[in-house]
Formats: sequence, structure tokens, C-alpha cells
Amino acid sequence: MLSLVMQDAINDQINNELFSSYSYLSMSSWCEYEQFVGSALWLRIQSQEEQAHALRLKDFLLARHCQVTFRAIEQPETNFESIVDVFEKTLAQEQRVTGQIDKLYELAFQEKAFAALVELEWFIAEQVEEEKSAREIAHKLRMVQNDPASLLDLDRELGQRSAAPEAGV
Repeated sequence: MLSLVMQDAINDQINNELFSSYSYLSMSSWCEYEQFVGSALWLRIQSQEEQAHALRLKDFLLARHCQVTFRAIEQPETNFESIVDVFEKTLAQEQRVTGQIDKLYELAFQEKAFAALVELEWFIAEQVEEEKSAREIAHKLRMVQNDPASLLDLDRELGQRSAAPEAGV
């Protein structure tokens, strides 16, 4: 069994992951409304991945015979200045989640929650990939800015994303 402090922190992270999912769904909706259908698909898949991360943490708590506590999810942002703004906020969100995971890992180390450390190593590796993807997209969008042909090409490229099966979910 995990300490109550550790259980509470993992429950917080479940909420953080669900907020990220909700936020990406909001971004996806904005993109689709603005006719960036490739970006909308990319963000919808990202939303599904974040939900899968929350479920992975939920399953981990239950496997350790710990209580899962779902909390209210804050309303995500719904209006964005541009497609560049959407992906800059995507990168900022992934960086925020990386910080949350790092703090959770540090707590698990302090609490000597070794099973949690092993579980969280997957999340640390995942965040490296999440930040890399968001950074590359934001960079490309900043490069093309308002060039319609380039924006359409990049949007089409983002629409090629397919949902990857999550490891261990």
C-alpha cells in the first residue's frame, strides 16, 4: 500500500492528466471550427493519450489497493489567437506536465514508494517525447506564420497522425 501522501499526489496527477485531455479536446474543437482539420485530429488523439495516461495512473492505484478520487476538472481555455497560439500552449502544457511528473517522482523517492518510481519512469520517458513533438510543431508553425500554403501543408501533415497504442494501458 502506498502512503496517503503518495496516494493523494497520484490522484492529483490523475486530475492533471484529465485536465490536459479536456484542454486538448478544447483546442481540437477550436481548430476544427477554424477549418484546421488536421490539427484538430492531432489534438483529438493527444486528448485520448492524456486520458489513457490518467487511466494508467488509476489502474496503478487500484493495483496497489489504493483509493481513486476523481476531482472537478477546471474549464479549459476555449479561444485562441491563432493556430500558432494553440501549439505554443500545447508546448507550455506539456512542459507543465513534465514538471508535475518530476515532482511526483521526487515525492515517490522521498516516500520510498519504489513501485511508484518504476511506474513513473514510463511517464518521464513519455514526457520527453510529448515535449519534443509539441516543440517541433510549434517551431514549424512559427516559421510559416501566416503563409496559407505552408499552413495547409503542415495541417495536412498533422492530420496523418494515427493513434498509437499506449504501452501498459
